[in-house]
Amino acid sequence: MKKGLNHPQNQGVDLMKRWNSVVIFTLTLLPFLPHAHASGEGASLKGRIVDKGAGVVIPARLYLQDSTGTWHFAESADSNGSAVRYKVDRGGSVESHTTLSAHPFIASLPSGTCEITVERGKEYRTLKRTIDPASVDGELTLELERWVDMAAMGWYSGDTHVHRTLKDLPNVVLAEDLNVVFPLIYWAWDGYEPPKKEDPDFDPSKPVDLMEVDSSHVIYPLNTEYEIARFKGKPHSLGAFFILNHKTPFEVGVPPVRNILQKARDEGALFELDKHNWPWSMMLIPILDVDLYELSNNHIWRTQFLFKDFGLKPSSTMTVEENAEGFTEWGWIQYGFENYYLLLNCGYHLRPTAGTASGVHPVPLGFGRVYVYQPKGFDYENWVAGLDAGRSFVTTGPMLPIEVNGHPAKVEIFRNDDAPTEIVLSGEALSPDPVDRIEVIKNGEIVDTIEPRNDKGDRGEFISDFSVRYNVVDSCWFAVRCFSQTPEGRIRFAHTSPSFIYYKGQPLLPKKEEVEFLIGRMENQIEWNKVLENEAVIQEYREALEAFQDLLEISR
Repeated sequence: MKKGLNHPQNQGVDLMKRWNSVVIFTLTLLPFLPHAHASGEGASLKGRIVDKGAGVVIPARLYLQDSTGTWHFAESADSNGSAVRYKVDRGGSVESHTTLSAHPFIASLPSGTCEITVERGKEYRTLKRTIDPASVDGELTLELERWVDMAAMGWYSGDTHVHRTLKDLPNVVLAEDLNVVFPLIYWAWDGYEPPKKEDPDFDPSKPVDLMEVDSSHVIYPLNTEYEIARFKGKPHSLGAFFILNHKTPFEVGVPPVRNILQKARDEGALFELDKHNWPWSMMLIPILDVDLYELSNNHIWRTQFLFKDFGLKPSSTMTVEENAEGFTEWGWIQYGFENYYLLLNCGYHLRPTAGTASGVHPVPLGFGRVYVYQPKGFDYENWVAGLDAGRSFVTTGPMLPIEVNGHPAKVEIFRNDDAPTEIVLSGEALSPDPVDRIEVIKNGEIVDTIEPRNDKGDRGEFISDFSVRYNVVDSCWFAVRCFSQTPEGRIRFAHTSPSFIYYKGQPLLPKKEEVEFLIGRMENQIEWNKVLENEAVIQEYREALEAFQDLLEISR
């Protein structure tokens, strides 16, 4: 099979190009610019973005594209405002926008029509308008409609894979209404070498302080990515994982990954798996006792899907849609889901999260995001604790707050007898577009497909209430997921954390083929990594192999 640029064996080349492909900078300008060119060669468009219900100017993300397809950027029309330009082109998949503070804007545009698109995070409807800037008299008002208010329901959002700068993030988190972000300030690309500081504005000599943009939007500024693509200058890809919420920089490299395990745990950090099909991903699960799994990862974008030939292939037992080019977008989502279910079945209780890698990929910050339940209001430490506990759901569009036996988000039930356990899953799928289907997952299998009601709410949103009951007599887990489509036909999804029921003496029973997949992956990686001639590295794979072989004894 042809190896694409993002095949693991070529990943080192791709990594070297990433930062060179990104254009990100901040502009703050004075408001006194001419409104129009008398010659007709162009115009300066003045405007403001407002919340339609409240009537106040709000931060937002603005796209400007003229009739030739050329992208343009806005500037703040207020000396107290800010505008952050973002343009990334990856193989023709282009993300080109400006995030604006809550101030009027101005943009210089050529003559002719211009398509304007305005978005703000996930809770406002997309606004699209086509105008001729020269015909605008005075200031253009763009009204965004909120279709849901998740904070009013006790849910607060986050992006756990961020490559934006500390300088830009205060502007961007407000424009995206994203409550928590974890910029990866340190990044290691070379095996055995410690991570290097990527952001010049971070001072490691000072204590780490939470950056509070306002009372409910924060930036935790010390997080690390180990993305190993080469050893001693030679390409050899292992993949990536993140360490979030640690207190001091890491001064050692990996592999072996146990070099950093104790320090991370001592500092209250969380380990997050990047993508499930990196060469070392499955080894990391038992060796690091990984906490978080990206159900919405950094290959899921607002722009078209690109990485069709990425990484290691799925098990032949997985249902993963592919075509002649490789993964379809839906197939990539399926692969992530089914790999997650496999790990849950094997007893690894990973909590779901979402990350975009905005800063290196053509995707807005928080396009995929995780919502964490905080009924008493926002608090960073409680938010992190809720993320770690799995009181959450992940979304690229719809919202899916649920209750399990009357408890929000998730439950764990322990039984010392053999009596049936009643499980009641209730909630609502909320979406700006009609929901196609709601599915209940038990131990990785679809056990119920619920027909969405798609009732219209007060904000014009589509609401599908549901409540289903099950009697279980064995250890198992449940989760709920739902899907919608955009007007352009793109898939959007939401997925809850799993809830677990444990019967004494009855472990979760993985399928034999699931365990054999993990064993095969480890055996292949032991061979793949022999070229490193490092016994400590190989030993971690052997330990993971032994852990998976032990599971084979209880598989079904």
